[in-house]
Amino acid sequence: MERITTQALAEKFIEEQIKELRAQIGNGKVLLALSGGVDSSVVAALLIKAVGQQLVSVHVNHGLLRKGEAEQVVRVFRDELKSNLIYVDAQDRFLDKLAGVADPETKRKIIGGEFIRVFEEEARKLEGIKFLAQGTIYPDILESGPVKAHHNVGGLPDDFDFELVEPIKFLFKDEVRVVGKALGLPDGMVFRQPFPGPGLGVRCVGAITRERLAAVRESDAILREEFAKNGLEGKVWQYFTIVPDFKSTGVKDGKRSFDWPVVIRAVNTRDAMTATVEDIPFDLLQHITKRITSEVPGVNRVLYDLTPKPTGTIEWE
Repeated sequence: MERITTQALAEKFIEEQIKELRAQIGNGKVLLALSGGVDSSVVAALLIKAVGQQLVSVHVNHGLLRKGEAEQVVRVFRDELKSNLIYVDAQDRFLDKLAGVADPETKRKIIGGEFIRVFEEEARKLEGIKFLAQGTIYPDILESGPVKAHHNVGGLPDDFDFELVEPIKFLFKDEVRVVGKALGLPDGMVFRQPFPGPGLGVRCVGAITRERLAAVRESDAILREEFAKNGLEGKVWQYFTIVPDFKSTGVKDGKRSFDWPVVIRAVNTRDAMTATVEDIPFDLLQHITKRITSEVPGVNRVLYDLTPKPTGTIEWE
């Protein structure tokens, strides 16, 4: 199969997929877990072009998304594309389940398991669903087998008996992005950074609290805004903030404070097996530090993680 590297090739792929999707689905209804990541978003856009209102997308807001992401999904797919989107605000449900849980693997299991339960509940409310769409891409097949496990829909009960719809399963990530651009999806969605399945849950290190989660979300938004302003958005492979579960003394507004540190992580990699640290200009780091310490409640320090992989991993949990 020819690699999709240009707009023309992407348009040809889209045209072929629309024919194949219509032939497979006919008059049936399709269910999709729409995370807002590039893979599920491209699948949703393809299906909207192919079968329109026969697609039912479910977006579960588990409270661990980055700032503005849930709103972007609703704006693009419900308001702009006029698709059949079910938005589930499950933030309290997830955060209540995660309260007091510090072990990273336990947190991941709770988030993944609860996602399956929420998605199952929404699926059972619907009638006539015959197909389950998934954002499986070729590396998922190579690494994980036929079901895209990190989308968490592989654990649905057997009684659903859905037929899988996987229109991008032979594409690599760079090809998916070219197709997303050709479909007219916004750059913020098409070129979204790699984002862990548990979301900000692994960047709020230790037991998640709403206050510390808010600090991660707000500091991350500031970092992304400043990287975009300063030409680093497309240059650095992945960048984010972490707020660990400890405090240190400081001075804010002339008074002693006892607040969290924010750790900045910015790395480059080809395959995520090894990673190097981006050399951020010191004056930019100082500016970001000033913004985070003045704009994010509960924070009095900013640190820059200088550790490559190995010995550190890209994420902290």
